[in-house]
Amino acid sequence: MSETMAATPASQTQMVTLTVDGAEISVPAGQTVLAACTAAGVSTPTICWAPNLTPVNVCRVCVVELEGSRTLVPACSRPAEDGMVISTDSDRVRHSRRMVLEFLGSANDLSQATEINEWSAEYGADPDRYDMAEQVDEPVRVQDELYIRAYDRCVLCYKCVEACGDDAQHTFAIAVAGRGFDARIRTEYDVELPESACVYCGNCVAVCPTGALQFRTEFDLRAVGEWRPDSQTVTRTVCSYCGVGCNLDLHVQDERIVKVTSPADHSVTSGHLCIKGRFGWQYVHAPAFEPPAPGAAGQ
Repeated sequence: MSETMAATPASQTQMVTLTVDGAEISVPAGQTVLAACTAAGVSTPTICWAPNLTPVNVCRVCVVELEGSRTLVPACSRPAEDGMVISTDSDRVRHSRRMVLEFLGSANDLSQATEINEWSAEYGADPDRYDMAEQVDEPVRVQDELYIRAYDRCVLCYKCVEACGDDAQHTFAIAVAGRGFDARIRTEYDVELPESACVYCGNCVAVCPTGALQFRTEFDLRAVGEWRPDSQTVTRTVCSYCGVGCNLDLHVQDERIVKVTSPADHSVTSGHLCIKGRFGWQYVHAPAFEPPAPGAAGQ
């Protein structure tokens, strides 16, 4: 193995040291402020960030106060630097985060955005203060048997666009179309999903934080009041379709698989799958094969 390919010994890893809420934290050079906050045990709200996607800095709910900076900085993408002094819970930070959460809640249906609702409660967000704000109102798009699109729940976090593009699938079937309040995630020329470039990998569904993109199985169960995540079990296995070794997390309710995800920290998948791994599990529920009774073949 060449020197450039050899792993750098831990003792030679360059570290940077900064202060987070009064605690001195050291992280490897190149890590973000968010990573430093995590190392300090600080829980930071994020919406557009995911461990397997490139930060796009659109939600601004992770902002922190950096001493000497005129503006708040996004923790998810700002590289950690020696000597930084970071405040994550100042009045200015809390006010900014609360406002972002209120704006999102005033225009979108966040009833299925569990994590966002938890952050809203923590920061005392009150979207009803903006009762005159225009609401996104579009019918749910159900165009196939695999997943649905409910744009009234979309907060334009761009995660689905990143997963469909450079970060995972490289299909580029979806992008942001329109401007301002009319901005939406669309297929090319807004064609129906089956006619688009979509390959149905479902990676966009996996990263959606609000249920705007949702497994058809989950959507149908929710429609009849039978979606019960608290009673579901999750079993990790290996996809049986090829030899790549993608890990699958099977979500099972009432002894039936209701959706499939993949761990974001897995070295093979990084949470991303193809159509077979994500949606090709119905064969598990096929009736068991029973051989014909003796003599039946000649009848």
